[in-house]
Amino acid sequence: MAKTEPPNRILLIESDPVHAKAIRNALEESGQGRYDVEWVTHLSGGLERLSRGGLEAILTELSLPDSQGIETLDRLLPVAPHIPVLVLGAAHDAQIAAQSVQHGAQDYLPKNLLDPYTLSRALKYMIDRKTVEDALFIEKERAQVTLNSIGDGVLSTDISGNVTYLNPVGENMTGWRQGEAVGRPFSEVFKIVEGVSRQPARNPMELAIERDNVVGLASNCILVRRDGSESLIEDSAAPIHDRHGHVTGAVMVFHDVSKSRAIIEKMSHLAQHDFLTDLPNRLLLNDRITQAISFARRHQEQLAILFLDLDHFKNINDSLGHAIGDKLLRVVADRLVSCVRHSDTVSRQGGDEFVILLSQIEHAADAAISAQKLLNVLVAPYAICGNELFVDASIGISTYPNDGQDAESLLKTADTAMYYAKDKGRNNYQFFRQNMNVRAVERQSLEGVLRRALERHEFLLHYQPKINLRSGEIAGAEALIRGMLRDRGMVPPLQFVPIAEECGLIVPIGQWVLREACTQLRRWMDAGLKPIPISVNISAWQFRAENFLDGVRSILRETNVEPHFLEFELTESVLIDSESTLSTLESLKDMGVRLAIDDFGTGYSSLSYLRRFPIDALKLDQSFVHEITADPESAPIARAVISMGKNLKKKVIAEGVETRQQLDFLRTQQCDEGQGFFFSKPVVAEQFAHLLRVGLEHSVSQQTPA
Repeated sequence: MAKTEPPNRILLIESDPVHAKAIRNALEESGQGRYDVEWVTHLSGGLERLSRGGLEAILTELSLPDSQGIETLDRLLPVAPHIPVLVLGAAHDAQIAAQSVQHGAQDYLPKNLLDPYTLSRALKYMIDRKTVEDALFIEKERAQVTLNSIGDGVLSTDISGNVTYLNPVGENMTGWRQGEAVGRPFSEVFKIVEGVSRQPARNPMELAIERDNVVGLASNCILVRRDGSESLIEDSAAPIHDRHGHVTGAVMVFHDVSKSRAIIEKMSHLAQHDFLTDLPNRLLLNDRITQAISFARRHQEQLAILFLDLDHFKNINDSLGHAIGDKLLRVVADRLVSCVRHSDTVSRQGGDEFVILLSQIEHAADAAISAQKLLNVLVAPYAICGNELFVDASIGISTYPNDGQDAESLLKTADTAMYYAKDKGRNNYQFFRQNMNVRAVERQSLEGVLRRALERHEFLLHYQPKINLRSGEIAGAEALIRGMLRDRGMVPPLQFVPIAEECGLIVPIGQWVLREACTQLRRWMDAGLKPIPISVNISAWQFRAENFLDGVRSILRETNVEPHFLEFELTESVLIDSESTLSTLESLKDMGVRLAIDDFGTGYSSLSYLRRFPIDALKLDQSFVHEITADPESAPIARAVISMGKNLKKKVIAEGVETRQQLDFLRTQQCDEGQGFFFSKPVVAEQFAHLLRVGLEHSVSQQTPA
C-alpha cells in the first residue's frame, strides 16, 4: 500500500469570507495536492497562529481590519522569516506587486486569477522553491562549517586570479582576514618562495587553471605571512568548473608542515647519530666510508680507519656510575672531534668504542700522526663532577685499499689491530698486519674455550707463600689462577684473563677462584696445618658486580672459613674514590675481611684513599723491588713507599723478591713481608701443604741469589 503524503498546512489571512471560501474551494478542486487550510480574518490572529509553528505557506491579503498595505507584510515576515508568503491583491496593481516581492514575499497573485489551476500551481511552486532553497542553504552551511573546521587552509580564486574565499585556518596562516582578502590578487594574499633559491614560486592556482588539473607545490616552498614570518607548506590546487564544464576559477588546500618536517628531520638525525654524543652512528659512518671509498677509488687516493677503544673505562663507569661515565664520554667525543679535519668523521660505535674516518690521506704515516695526536689529547685529566679522572686509549688502524675494499672489511681489520694494541700494553696505536688475523682467530677461539672451561673444571689454583721477613715463616698465601685447557695445556693468566674481562667471564671465574681458595684453606685447617690468611685477587668487574657482597658472605658460610683469614687484593684502578666503593669496602671490613692494595704505586688514584678507605696492607709493586738491584739510584723509591706505609700503619708486602740483595734491603727497611721466586714459585695445593709442614726458614737461609 502506497504511503499517503500528509497535506500541506496553509495559513490563509483573509478578511472577506467569500474570498476565503473561494480560495478553499479552488485548492480542493485543483487536484495538485492535499491542503489543510487554516483561515483567520485579522493579522493578529495570523501572528498568533504563526507562534505555534507547523505551517508550510502563508496566503494573505494586505488590506486587513487591523493592518493595511505593505506594513502588513513587514509585520508578518519577521515572525515567519522561513515560511514563504503569497500576497493576494487587486488586479493591475503593479506597484504593490513589486513592493511585495521587494519586501520579501515569494509571489503576488491577483484575486481575479484565483482559479484552481493558477492558485495551486503558484502555491506548489512557492513551497517547492522554498524546500529547494532550504536544502541548498543547509548544504551551504554544512560546507561552510566543514571548511571552517578542517585543519587545512582553503583559498579560492576566480578566473582572473582574484581571491573569492579564505577560511579561518587560511586567515591565520596568511595573516589576511577574508573580508580584506576577497577581491585582491592571489599573489598579494598568498606569497610563496622556494626554500633554496628564495625566488618567488610559480602560482599553483594559475597552473591548475592553465592545465585544468590538480597540481601541487614543490616540497620546499615557504609561505611568507603578511607580517613577514615564514612557514613551510604543502598544498594542492584544483580548477573549479561551472555546470557546462568551463573553468571559472581555482581552489587550493594548504597546510603548515614546519613542525612535521622538523620532526622528520629530527627523527632522521636520531636514526643516524648517537643519542649520547650526537656523533654519527654505525649507519651514517658506514655510508660515509662507502662514499669515501668511491671517491678514493676514482681519484686513486687512500683513506684510513682508526678504531679507538678507551682503556679501563668500565672501571670508571661501574664505580662512579653511568651518569659520570656518560659525561666523560661526551668530553672524550669533543676532544676527538677537535683533533680531526672537518672532512673527517668521528663516530661512536657504542660503549667506549669510537671510529675515526680519515678521508683523502696521502700516506699511511698521516694516519699515524693523527692517532698519536688523539692519544696525546685523551691522556689529559678530566674534571667531571668534582672527580679528576684519567683515561687513555688503544687504537687500531686500517687503510684503503691495502686492508679492505669495503666498509665492513676496513672496520674489521681496524678492530683487529685495536686488540693488538691492547695486547701491546694499551695507550698506543697499531697498524693492521695480515698476521693479526691469525691472532684474532686465536683470540676468538680462546674466548670460546674459556666459556666451556668452568663447566669442564679446567681451571686450577696455585699458591705462592708470603714470608714474614723477620721470622722467615710463612705468613700467608696468594691464590693464583691457572688454566689447564683442553687441547691447549697450561695457559698463563696473562693470556686468558684480559679476554675473560672483555667478554664478561671474569665475574663467574672470580667467584670460582674465591670459593676454591676458601675450600682449600678449610681442607688445610681440617688437616691440622697452621691456619694462615689466604689472598685472592678481585677484579674491578667482580668488585662492582651487583651480588658481590652476598656472594662473599655465602662462600664464607659454605666453607666455614672465618672472614679474618680471607684477604682481598685490589688494584688501585678499582679504588676510584666514590661512595659506592667506600660502602663496599666498609661492608667487607664489617665482615672481618682484610683488604690490600695490589701493585701499589702504579695506578692513577689519589693517595687520599689511604686515609679514606679501610686498607690493611700495601703490596709494593715488583717493578720497584727489581730497581733495588737494577738501578741503585731508584732504591729511594722503594724506601719511600715502605716508609710511607709504615707511617700510615699499613702492613707492607714486597712483590717479586728474587735475590738475596733485594731481601737484605727489604729487611733493612723493615718491610713486613715478601713474596717471590726467591722464596717459592706458585705451587699446587699439595706442594703448598708440604711447605706449611716443613717451613721455609731452612731453605731460605740456604738460597743464593738468582
